[in-house]
Amino acid sequence: MSRTLVGVVGGVGPLATAYFLQRVVLLTDARTDQDHVDLVVHQRASIPDRTAYLLGLSGDDPGPVMASCAQDLVSIGARAVVLPCNTAEPFLPQVEAAAGVPVLGIVRASVAAARRRLPGLARMGVLATDGTLAARTYHDELAAVGVQAVVPSTEDQAVVMAVIYDQVKAGRPADLRGLVGVVDRVAAAGAQAVALACTELSVLNDELVRASPHLVVDSVDSLARATIQRAGARSVA
Repeated sequence: MSRTLVGVVGGVGPLATAYFLQRVVLLTDARTDQDHVDLVVHQRASIPDRTAYLLGLSGDDPGPVMASCAQDLVSIGARAVVLPCNTAEPFLPQVEAAAGVPVLGIVRASVAAARRRLPGLARMGVLATDGTLAARTYHDELAAVGVQAVVPSTEDQAVVMAVIYDQVKAGRPADLRGLVGVVDRVAAAGAQAVALACTELSVLNDELVRASPHLVVDSVDSLARATIQRAGARSVA
C-alpha cells in the first residue's frame, strides 16, 4: 500500500492537537503498528490566537507562523499537511501556498461528513469561535452545497466561547450542561445536525453525544478520517 507522510501543524490548541492525534489512531483500521498512519507533528503552541486576529483584537498575524510550520514539515518529508483548527481555515490558502503541498481543510471535511451522515441535509448548526463565525467559512462551505448555517444566539454564543476559552483551553472542567442546552436550542431553530466546529469542543464530543439526542458532527473526527485517507490507510466504519 502506497503511503504519504502527513505533517500536522499543531498547537492550535495544544490539547485539541493531542486529541486529533488520538482520533487518527483510534479511527485507523489497523491490526499492527505498520497499518497506522505516518505523521510528523509540529506542536507550535506559540502561534498567535486566530480569533483575536480575525476580529481585529490583535495585530499578531498567525498566518505566516502557520505557513512557516508547514514549510518545516515539508522540509522533513511531509507530502501533505493538515491543520486541525477550524478558526485557522481562512489562513489555509496562505499555508498551502507556502508549503507547496496539499493542505487538508477541516471545514470541507466536516461539511462532507455531515452530508454523508444525513443525506438531504438542509440546515446545519455551527458551534464555533467568534472568529470562525465572523470569517463565515462554514457559512460559505455549506452554502456552496445548498445547506443553510444555523448559529447560536448572542447569549448562547457566549456560552460556547466560555467553554472553548475559559474551560477547555484553560484546562478547567467544561460546562457540558450549558453546551447541551445550546445544541438543543440550535436544533429547535431548525438545525438537523450540529457541527462541533471548534477542535476544543471536539474534546467533549463523546460526552455530548451521550447527553444529547441530536445528530452531532465532530470536526476532529471528520478531519481525522480525511487524514487517514490522504495518508493511504483505511479508517474504521
